[in-house]
Amino acid sequence: MIDQKKVKEILFALGADLCGIASMDRFTDAPKGYHPLDVFPFCKSVISFGCRFPVGTLHCSSPIPYTRARNSITPKMDALALDFCIEMEKHQILCVPVPTNESQWDTNTGRWRGLVSQKHAAQAAGLGSIGRHSLLITPEFGSMLWLGMVLCAQEFPPDEMKPPLCDHCGRCVDACPVNALENLEIKQQTCYGFAFGDDPGTQTWRIACHACRDICPYNLGSQNSFSGRGRA
Repeated sequence: MIDQKKVKEILFALGADLCGIASMDRFTDAPKGYHPLDVFPFCKSVISFGCRFPVGTLHCSSPIPYTRARNSITPKMDALALDFCIEMEKHQILCVPVPTNESQWDTNTGRWRGLVSQKHAAQAAGLGSIGRHSLLITPEFGSMLWLGMVLCAQEFPPDEMKPPLCDHCGRCVDACPVNALENLEIKQQTCYGFAFGDDPGTQTWRIACHACRDICPYNLGSQNSFSGRGRA
């Protein structure tokens, strides 16, 4: 018999650092076409999980360590979701892995979107809350957590949602070099156009900016609080 506790035991054994469960009623505000039921009509629970991201990459003078860590953790999250789905099918429970970093163009809103929003699913599953910078903040790891998700055909009791962790101090808004956060909804294309792309000098693709993550006083969390940093 698979219960909520067993679900988490399986995910932790596979390498997740956090995991939580969300019920369908927490996705009523999902954009048209991007609700869990739009992807998997039999979905009754959304299982969100996360793996910690190396904090040291924030402090490098080169963008390459952060970029490569991000590019390496993406297939790790996808593999974890796939392995979990296979394990659940051994118990006669259907699950569907949602890609961690694969977006498609939403013609209704003019934005890139994942099949289901990873950060909104994580918030709905009680992992943390979305901050002013549009990143998920968790008590344990701040925003230094990469997210994965599985849609499940079995209903499990949902985890309690976290209260907001961001106090809207505005530091991320002021730190953004292209003013992508001046409105409540991030200027997605402005952010992407500046932060992601080829470096003309080194001729390598890199993530050139994570200023909003760097400046946030809650970017580390209780388990990443090096030298007293991090207050989440």
